[in-house]
Amino acid sequence: MRVIAGTARRMRLVTPDGMDTRPTQDIIKETLFNILMPYIPGSVFLDLCAGSGQIGIEALSRGAKKAYFVESGRAAASCIQKNLHTTHFEETGILLRQDAVGALRHIHEKEVDLIYMDPPYESDTALRLLSALAQQPYVTEDTIIIIETSLDSDLESAADMGFEIYREKDYRTNRHLFLRRSAAAAEEHTDTTGGEL
Repeated sequence: MRVIAGTARRMRLVTPDGMDTRPTQDIIKETLFNILMPYIPGSVFLDLCAGSGQIGIEALSRGAKKAYFVESGRAAASCIQKNLHTTHFEETGILLRQDAVGALRHIHEKEVDLIYMDPPYESDTALRLLSALAQQPYVTEDTIIIIETSLDSDLESAADMGFEIYREKDYRTNRHLFLRRSAAAAEEHTDTTGGEL
């Protein structure tokens, strides 16, 4: 597996052994970053359930100013550390070795621009993360959340948490969902955090 584009282009990345992580295929990763490219330069990027860290590292390579990598698995976290060293992103890549939901409270940014999550498909992790993200002040009306999930996933309850799915991109075996705070939720969020976002 390699970085596709940017300052770390063609650098090889290591991945954990076994089936606990699913490295995103290059063609899917390229499609994803073609969609996100206007928002990457200068962004703060959050890579949840990060696996090898390839998504966050791709974002750093393409111009993100900072990326948080949240991963609780020991082998996967070790791979992220190695990959950050290989790509020389140790200064701008921050690894949080803990549960993704709990880690959200330890991110102290005024705004996170892009949040990517790739939780186990058959778990409720995506919904638990959305519920926790709805409470975070750094998730603003401009924050883009991307969830990698199965083709038959049901995330309609995201609306109950104040998020709307505004775009879907289907691949052969999975899909990317793109979410933002709904207009009503964004207005309520502004009121509760005091001032405009």
